[in-house]
Amino acid sequence: MSKKFILIDRQTAFSLPPDLEGWLPANSLARFIVEVVEQLNTTMIEGAYRGGGSAPYPPKMMLSLLFYCYANGIFSSRQIERASYELIPVIYITGNTHPDHNSINSFRQRFLTELKEVFVQILFVAHELGVFKLGEISLDGSKFKANASQHKAMSWGYANKLEAQLQEEVERLMKEAQEGAESRPSTIDLASELSRREARLAQIAAVKAELEARAQVRYEQEWSAYEAKLAERKAKEEARGRKLGGKQPKAPEPGPKEKDQLNFTDPESRIMPSSGPAFVQAYNAQACVDMQNLFIVGHFISQNPNDKQEVSPALDALNLLPDSLGEIDKAAADTGYFSEDNVKQFEAHGITPYIANGRQPHYPPLEERLRPPPSVPPSSPDPVSKLRSRMQTAEGKAFYARRKSTVEPVFGIIKHVMKFRQFMLRGLEKVNGEWSLVCIAFNLKRIHTLIA
Repeated sequence: MSKKFILIDRQTAFSLPPDLEGWLPANSLARFIVEVVEQLNTTMIEGAYRGGGSAPYPPKMMLSLLFYCYANGIFSSRQIERASYELIPVIYITGNTHPDHNSINSFRQRFLTELKEVFVQILFVAHELGVFKLGEISLDGSKFKANASQHKAMSWGYANKLEAQLQEEVERLMKEAQEGAESRPSTIDLASELSRREARLAQIAAVKAELEARAQVRYEQEWSAYEAKLAERKAKEEARGRKLGGKQPKAPEPGPKEKDQLNFTDPESRIMPSSGPAFVQAYNAQACVDMQNLFIVGHFISQNPNDKQEVSPALDALNLLPDSLGEIDKAAADTGYFSEDNVKQFEAHGITPYIANGRQPHYPPLEERLRPPPSVPPSSPDPVSKLRSRMQTAEGKAFYARRKSTVEPVFGIIKHVMKFRQFMLRGLEKVNGEWSLVCIAFNLKRIHTLIA
């Protein structure tokens, strides 16, 4: 070997620190997570164990294990089990014990609802350390892949086509049964053939019923939005004293659409547009982010492909936070959240909204940039007019500009640093719990970064 390289000697014995305390630096994330979790009140988890059988792993150790692994891109229960043998920080957390993947997965699924309380306790820790106080927030959502194959699904159009085909085949089989077995090959079992097609028809009927129910919910939402547009248009016409030009708002159509589909592996996930031209089987993960230090302060999962309906559940999530953490006075959101009803909801909760109303060009015309901002908002305006006036002021533009440097980096860190891009669990309730787990891991990582 050339002398310019360091000599690697794998034959000579070397000594490791005599205990786990010496294996990690004092500012290790694993050490920090263990210290924080030891302070938490976990009686709601510990009380669920009734005793008997073999002794379970301590809940605080299991929580620390999950938080650390999710913060470092390890999500599979089998990968977490393997890490307990291979990664020094995980060995430190588990005290050189090795929870098997079944124990890890059972614990994760069993206590998903309790994570909501743990989430608030973590924010209290950040508040006591002086790195967090509620005040100004920004909202956004991002699509995360569901644990479901996009190809294991059935659309409304295909369901109707297949149903007609199967019904025709059932009629032919019934006719064959009536005619006798003389002209039929001996290998064909009519009873099993009929049974298989009838089971398939029952499955298709269930798929169609679910798609019809979803279509009805969508129609009611679209009809409410349609009526709101008509009312807004009428108010403008009355104010101007003339009919408005352009096309009238189009009334929504009831019933399922041709491409509406139900996924078989995770029926509660939805087909959603991704950032590219493709569609993905996904959930819409929502986050409310503190604009001062980038903590996630509210979170939930939505099945809606857009964000128009997400202000109300976002406010419900924020209402769970105690007053001692501070009060929210301003909120920024992109144009996907804009509607008159959403503006009114923010103001009803005492929060001043800054919501983009229409697409904002990257390079506005020079005349627009040189135009002086309005100095005084219109007297006694309606909430939407008040918002539009606020968004034209220098203060409004500056505050809204902070949105893209707060909530969007949070999703970027989750997807590209923590490497969480797909849920491991299935079903809306479990996915909600796993999103809580991701948000807790992010907040712990954020606290550790701020106090380092």
